[in-house]
Amino acid sequence: MTKKYKVVNKLRFTIFVVIMILLITTFANFALGLNTANSLTRLTYMDYEITDGDTLWTIAETYMTDVSDIREAVYELCQLNDIRAGELYVGMTIQIPIQSV
Repeated sequence: MTKKYKVVNKLRFTIFVVIMILLITTFANFALGLNTANSLTRLTYMDYEITDGDTLWTIAETYMTDVSDIREAVYELCQLNDIRAGELYVGMTIQIPIQSV
């Protein structure tokens, strides 16, 4: 013996089906990673040779104008080049991130 179901309210049934399809689609997108976005801005790197009197602070102020806090820019330069702020010497080459479109 099989049960037979009868749709009493077609509008409510249609709304239920549409909501379920939207939920399943949303969860599938999150599970498969289809919700990621790629930026149009790409980071490229410029080689900079340290001259007499250069500090990471002055380099960051000059070349990294997109960073609002100069301390963050200096930290980023240190992390990128695997150095500390006091380890600069004349002739040393470091990389500086430059945004390009």
